[in-house]
Amino acid sequence: QVQLVESGGGVVQPGGSLRLSCAASGFTFSTYGMRWYRQAPAKEREFVARISSNGGATNYADSVKGRFTISRDNAKNTVYLQMNSLKPDDTAVYYCKVVIGALGYWGQGTQVTVSS
Repeated sequence: QVQLVESGGGVVQPGGSLRLSCAASGFTFSTYGMRWYRQAPAKEREFVARISSNGGATNYADSVKGRFTISRDNAKNTVYLQMNSLKPDDTAVYYCKVVIGALGYWGQGTQVTVSS
């Protein structure tokens, strides 16, 4: 079945960088767009970024635009989120998501903590 496994989270100081990965299996990865979301404590899950199936189109939440970059390697069935200039408000659990037909599938999430 569909499986998404995020990795790469950790603790970083403000201004630092992290690169998240989401390894996908159970579907034809190269034919689906992928998304990143995040959920901070006491907040709703929010959209972060999306990328089209071939990587040709991307979209970002205003809060991360210019700092985060979504990319994918279809040969590795992996989508990435490069996060630069991190701020404390970026602290959250980050999830990748794919929509296949009528269903959205989520990974288990990876924790990103931005703290001094």
